[in-house]
Amino acid sequence: MTTTERREPAPNADERSMLEGWLDYHRQTLAWKCEGLTDEQLRTASAAPSELTLLGLVRHMAEVERSWFRRVLAGEEAGPLHYDEQDPDGDFHVTDSDTWAEAHAAWQAEIEAARRLAAGLGLDDLSKGRSRFTDEPFNLRWIYTHMIEEYARHNGHADLLRERLDGVTGD
Repeated sequence: MTTTERREPAPNADERSMLEGWLDYHRQTLAWKCEGLTDEQLRTASAAPSELTLLGLVRHMAEVERSWFRRVLAGEEAGPLHYDEQDPDGDFHVTDSDTWAEAHAAWQAEIEAARRLAAGLGLDDLSKGRSRFTDEPFNLRWIYTHMIEEYARHNGHADLLRERLDGVTGD
């Protein structure tokens, strides 16, 4: 069994290291919340009446990484991984055939793409693409901050889902 190691950034880190460090910390937290569970458990909506699952959260975060780093930051034409026009929330709608291995691989690929695309940019560099919410460009600092917020919010969901599944809690 893999043990996900989480590291907070140094309290005296520079701004970029701090932002990247907290983003990685929250990415690692989501992986940790999924650790040691079966595919069936990861597909289980454990906090009724919500249909939210840990596997759905991982799929969603793969989509979020893809959207903000590939589509917005780099301006790439990167289609969706887990949703379509008929099911715009398809990332959350898991089936019995959806697996951790597939979802985790897609998520990790998007994280690696995000790191690669951001590596050569400064925090004030503006995105080449736009979000579906505005025609304004975003600087990399805003994208990092938003991604930390997105993970932090969903990690709160993951805490509850995991505790309902098997009683495991943690920060």
